[in-house]
Amino acid sequence: MSVEGEGLEAGKRVLELTSPLALAGISIFFITTYFSDYIIVPARSKGQVVRALEDRGFRFEESAEAYVNPAARHDRNRSSTSSFGHLSPSTPPPTTVDELQTRTFALLERHGILPRVDADVRLLQCAGRRNDSDGSPTDEMALQVGLTKCLLYQPRFLSLTLTENEAASLLLDRRLISNFEPNNVLLGNKEDFLIPIMLDLQPLPLEATGIVCGVAGKLAGGPADGPLSNAIEMLYLSTARTGTVMVEEKDLGHAMEVLRAEKKNGEK
Repeated sequence: MSVEGEGLEAGKRVLELTSPLALAGISIFFITTYFSDYIIVPARSKGQVVRALEDRGFRFEESAEAYVNPAARHDRNRSSTSSFGHLSPSTPPPTTVDELQTRTFALLERHGILPRVDADVRLLQCAGRRNDSDGSPTDEMALQVGLTKCLLYQPRFLSLTLTENEAASLLLDRRLISNFEPNNVLLGNKEDFLIPIMLDLQPLPLEATGIVCGVAGKLAGGPADGPLSNAIEMLYLSTARTGTVMVEEKDLGHAMEVLRAEKKNGEK
């Protein structure tokens, strides 16, 4: 499901989208792209997801072929702070986001899942050009050649999202950008780096719920249904084995302190 978040900063957008699904006990994959956010859910849960989003104010717009939240453009302080809890299907979902967050970090602690940072990796978020008057077959070929070169060198980090209605979206190690020539093949600021914080989620079942919401809520700061304070802007990428939080370099120290502090709280 594609969701537009016009008027929202990235971290708040993650919270806005994932908190109602986490509280409903729905497992998701979350992908932030250059153009949109995508929520990937089990096919059997589609109806439940639609109801949860609509109850939160989201509506499907045919023109955009995506869910949008008109209220999000006017009232941002109502964003819920969710938790990162992983719950099995047999476990009743929590009734509050605070309970969800407590369960999440307790579960991560039990499985020894700690945030990990590769100090050598700096990411860029870029995109190919849309197939319109500004795009050309030459741009498409240059994009394909650049991606092939990246794969030949076994990149430390490369994420590619392809959808029917949008141009290619990439998250890639900054050292790979030289593979794309000419320089204007990719959209995006080539100087704004993101640092990936990775959580190895292999010990947890794929159907676990609340992960995205929990981590985003902890980094955004602030109580549930209250104003967000000391918020850390972030992007999120779900894969089969890992949850990756991406923050600006200036926020890395604070982000790690927040996540590690939650672990220490769980030990008390």
